[in-house]
Amino acid sequence: MEKFKNIVLVGFMGVGKGALARELVRRDPSLYALDTDDMIESLTNTRIKKIFATAGEAAFRALEQKTADWLAENVTNAVISTGGGFYKVKNISAIGTVVYLKADFDWILARILGAPNAKKKLKKRPLFQDVEKAKKLFEERFEAYEKIADIVLDVTETDTEETAKKLLEKLKRGN
Repeated sequence: MEKFKNIVLVGFMGVGKGALARELVRRDPSLYALDTDDMIESLTNTRIKKIFATAGEAAFRALEQKTADWLAENVTNAVISTGGGFYKVKNISAIGTVVYLKADFDWILARILGAPNAKKKLKKRPLFQDVEKAKKLFEERFEAYEKIADIVLDVTETDTEETAKKLLEKLKRGN
């Protein structure tokens, strides 16, 4: 595979960014998979849910920006899965090729609810406990994701292996 700075996966929570990152690394072991939420939890030694509850969303967004700055300066050859709101960081395109994993809201919800560890996935994503609120947020973000993306991949009804194959083909062609 041709080397590149990084692949930055964006999209709504539960769309499969982490699973795709792991599949891409499986296909090319020279890559590293990184998750921005995991990085923030490691940096602060605090769960994302608790950061929101105690420090608020603005503090969390500042931590996302700090993480983005570090990634842009220090990381290459990685597949980076991001939190649902990471697309708002100012320098996202400096981190690498931004790939938007696009899917229908109902498909994302069914994917989460159908997972073997659905309770754990729902607990990690409290917004999905209020489906109408989650759908409204999805609709608010839809265009913003497309606007910042270098590549848009519709992953609705597509498994992770097929998505990885499509993305690698697009990257080889130069988008």
